[in-house]
Formats: sequence, structure tokens, C-alpha cells
Amino acid sequence: MVRVRIFIEGGGSGEAADEIFKNSWRDFFVSAGLDGKTPRVVRGGSRRATYRKFRTARRRANELLLLLVDSEGPVAAGQSAWEHLQQRDEDKWEQPAWADANSAYLMVQFMETWFLADPDALRRYFRHSFHGNALVEWPDLESVDKATVMNTLGRVTGNRYEKGKVSFKLLSEVNANRVANACPHAKSLLDYLRSL
Repeated sequence: MVRVRIFIEGGGSGEAADEIFKNSWRDFFVSAGLDGKTPRVVRGGSRRATYRKFRTARRRANELLLLLVDSEGPVAAGQSAWEHLQQRDEDKWEQPAWADANSAYLMVQFMETWFLADPDALRRYFRHSFHGNALVEWPDLESVDKATVMNTLGRVTGNRYEKGKVSFKLLSEVNANRVANACPHAKSLLDYLRSL
């Protein structure tokens, strides 16, 4: 059986933050039907630190290493995750020689985009502060820029959404299949994990 270790951007600092981060991602993957095939999550910290940890990790026998980071902007049609990360001026990341096309994945344009894919999770989490009438249905959620996503989250949650403080607790509530239906890059990650 192949084991998967996935290096994911974000997570803050400290042991408590590490536990919340890992548990939230586990809940997300379980909601995708990956219970029993849940990858081992590594909290990457900053974007650059996440890539560095991934690039320098020692692979164990029968183990796949994956990278999951925010795209930080739109991804061109037909562009792979590695192409996006190599061409993005702020990154210029090279694909390690041992990695393949299935080693890198993107949250397009960032993790908060995924929250808008599941209004029911927002409703459950924010309860009386939830303003569903402020939600917009975009035909291509991944094309919505970060500022618009954050403004929408602010309106929908009565300005109670705080990046970092709420992010990973909310991720535990999100239905991964709804995210996959709205976000093709999330779908490609989940489909790959299911195929293993």
C-alpha cells in the first residue's frame, strides 16, 4: 500500500496550531471519502517554507510526497501546477528531479475560495451571523480574485471570518465533494488521492 505525505501551506505556529491544522485537513479528506486512505499532513507554514520542506524531504519506501499551496492568482488554462509555480514571478520554483506531474497541487486562488463552494458549511459555522443573501454564484469560482473572495466572506459572515483564527476550524466543516464540484484543481487532487 502506498503511503502519502502531503505538505500543505499555512497553519500558524505552536503545537496547538499544528494539531488543529492536521485534524482539519484530516476531516476534509475524510469528507471526500478518503477515510482509510487519508494522507499524512505536514504543516508547511509559509508558502516558501512549505516548498522547501517538500523539496528537501526524505522519501520513505513506498511513500509519495505531495505539495499543496495557494496559487495566489489565476492559473492559465491548460497550465500544470508545476508550470504555474515555475512561471509565477514570486515563486520561480523548480520541480524536483524525483517529483512528477502528480506531485504538486494548487488551491485556486487560495484556500478561502473553497469555503465559498460550501455555503452550508458557512451557515453551520457562523449560524446567526450568516448572511446567505450576500453570496454570489460564480460560474467559475476559481477565476474569482482573492480580494473579491475575502470581501464576500466578510459580507456573508457579518465580518466574523478571520484568516488564520477561523480558517482551519471552518475547513473541518467543509464538504470536500462540494469543493471538488466547484473547483477543478481541488477535484484533481482528490481524484488522484482516490486513485492510489
